[in-house]
Amino acid sequence: MGQVVATAEKTLKASPERVLAALGDYTGVRSRILTEHYSEYEVREGGQGAGTVVHWKLAATSKRVRDCLITATAPGADTIVERDANSSMVTTWTVSPADGGARVQVTTTWDGASGVGGFFERTFAPKGLRRIYDEQLAKLGAELDT
Repeated sequence: MGQVVATAEKTLKASPERVLAALGDYTGVRSRILTEHYSEYEVREGGQGAGTVVHWKLAATSKRVRDCLITATAPGADTIVERDANSSMVTTWTVSPADGGARVQVTTTWDGASGVGGFFERTFAPKGLRRIYDEQLAKLGAELDT
């Protein structure tokens, strides 16, 4: 069993503080930037930043649907970490200053399967998740441009 890592990043025109506030807004912005890969989105506790608990189903493919129960923490001034209670999946959103805006990096890790299935998971899953995150980051940019 090996760790699987998927990463995407984008530079946005908004300030780092505004981007972090948007990413931590689970009752508003986050629900609006989800792609069609997400369903059953529900904020169960909190809704703003650290301490928020949110549920969703993520269909990375038609055959691979993860039932996620996420708890958000903010271990640093520039980071939001989302841990899934139903798996080993951890997603880290890191925001840093960039020319005239903010650079947003999202990295998800989880313990992959072993054997041949694990090889294919480590090879193809990061690319699929990166596409999902690229779309979310584009939606976040459009949301913050308004």
